[in-house]
Amino acid sequence: MASTNLPRFWRNASQAELLDFQNNNVVPEKMRVFGNGILNGKTSSYSDDEESDIDDPANQSLLNKLLRRTLIDSSHSVEVSQRDPTSPLFSVKSFEKLHLKDELLRGIYAMGFNRPSKIQENALPMMLADPPQNLIAQSQSGTGKTAAFVLAMLSRVDAKKTYPQCMCLSPTFELALQTGKVVEEMGKFCNGIKVIYAVRGNRPGKGTQIEAQIVIGTPGTVLDWCFKLRLINVKNISVFVLDEADVMINVQGHSDHSVRVKRSMPKTCQMLLFSATFGDSVWAFAERIVPDPNIIKLKKEELTLDNIQQFYDKCENKEQKYSALCNMYGIITIAQAIVFCQTRKIANWLSRHMLEDGHQVALLSGELSVCDRAEMIQRFREGKDKVLVTTNVCARGIDVEQVSIVVNFDLPVNVDGSVDFETYLHRIGRTGRFGKKGIAVNLIENSFVYMLKEIEEHFTTKIKKLNSWDFDEMEKIWK
Repeated sequence: MASTNLPRFWRNASQAELLDFQNNNVVPEKMRVFGNGILNGKTSSYSDDEESDIDDPANQSLLNKLLRRTLIDSSHSVEVSQRDPTSPLFSVKSFEKLHLKDELLRGIYAMGFNRPSKIQENALPMMLADPPQNLIAQSQSGTGKTAAFVLAMLSRVDAKKTYPQCMCLSPTFELALQTGKVVEEMGKFCNGIKVIYAVRGNRPGKGTQIEAQIVIGTPGTVLDWCFKLRLINVKNISVFVLDEADVMINVQGHSDHSVRVKRSMPKTCQMLLFSATFGDSVWAFAERIVPDPNIIKLKKEELTLDNIQQFYDKCENKEQKYSALCNMYGIITIAQAIVFCQTRKIANWLSRHMLEDGHQVALLSGELSVCDRAEMIQRFREGKDKVLVTTNVCARGIDVEQVSIVVNFDLPVNVDGSVDFETYLHRIGRTGRFGKKGIAVNLIENSFVYMLKEIEEHFTTKIKKLNSWDFDEMEKIWK
């Protein structure tokens, strides 16, 4: 397995972890910095950002990919809709049942996959069927969907034919590299199969003979390679994968570029589309891309507040909220805690004061690169940092089993100043996970107490009063 025609600043996708994705520069390990948290002896300063720290879907997807190196135990049940309801429905409990080539099995096991995930059990028999079947699938990061469509591509490739046969579109440069890493790793025992990256910074000359069988790239660059530079004969493509469809439609021009590439494919080309969510806009996009599909959807378990004790402590101002948090510090570090702030400016102010007063905390905000965020969260997961001060970039999708306490230094609000109930749920949902009991504390200024009533009414729940200066009371709660 080999990578060909790579941009000048990297030689294979495994080097993506060392990329400064904002500037396309390789970043030496010793030069990484992590906000005002202490790591590698470096510090950096943030600009005063008054805006809420809201991350974009592409960054969140990349962050989850970087964090979820192994399959997660999904609690979602799988719904399957076949294009032909009379056709028997197959699922597999082992990779051997798929009758794969030995070199592919070796690649799968070398990656640490022992058995198919829930979505792989149902998707792989459809994706590997003969004749090929089209598929639309809902799947989050960590459920094995990338490995599933990579396996489908590698299974369809004829190594003896040295021209592009499979194509995968990702919405961003960084996500394309992550997919490429999976192709390279799973296909490392497959002799003669090559992958090439149609991404920014990689522009072969017109008339270049591309011998790689698998093309991974972003829609705009792939469009150029196919029609402007004429590097790829799309009539030879047998598998077309569109990943992260919900992220794709949020990037201007990507959906139209994807549709144009797809329309040039032969009718016999297998179409596979994946998305974490399926709103109306995603469905409309999927229907333009994938004709007569099988459909796999996940029934998602709803977040609940049942296992979470909620408290509030009334404060006059942010300085008093800071004092309340410091009073709690000795107790919350018994396990691990996440402290949520609404803006980068407040998060920066809070973490700086806590560090100056001798409280060890780590700061995570949207100003960090995605790779740096992933490394900081991994440190938190491993217990190297006990308290994480963050903004909404950490409110969704990050599972840290040891978190038992969440503190809302600021309540989450919408642009119009109203309570953001969904973000509140996802914030305090970081505790009380995996069936364990958790604690959420809201530090609330007097002028915003009415918001607590709205939260109680919205979720039909009770938020109890807490006195952070009564240490005996706090110890009883935390026991």
